[in-house]
Amino acid sequence: MSEAENIDLDNPFSEPFELEITDTLDLHAFAPRDVKLVVETYLTEARKKNIKVVRLIHGKGIGVQRETVRKVLAETDFVKSFR
Repeated sequence: MSEAENIDLDNPFSEPFELEITDTLDLHAFAPRDVKLVVETYLTEARKKNIKVVRLIHGKGIGVQRETVRKVLAETDFVKSFR
């Protein structure tokens, strides 16, 4: 198979990248299909760094990302509250 045939046109990134874990995560940079996994991973990593309060920026739009984020937060046992 040629290199051109191996390109995933749905994925603009050729390889994984590292994201610095801070108290804020802006989800605008992520594809909607990736938001659930990104938020789950971010929360776990933030907890490991002992970050007690985080801010997840999902935007306004029609609320698809907001609902995904709220569902992940509600299902995460170590999340005490969110608004």
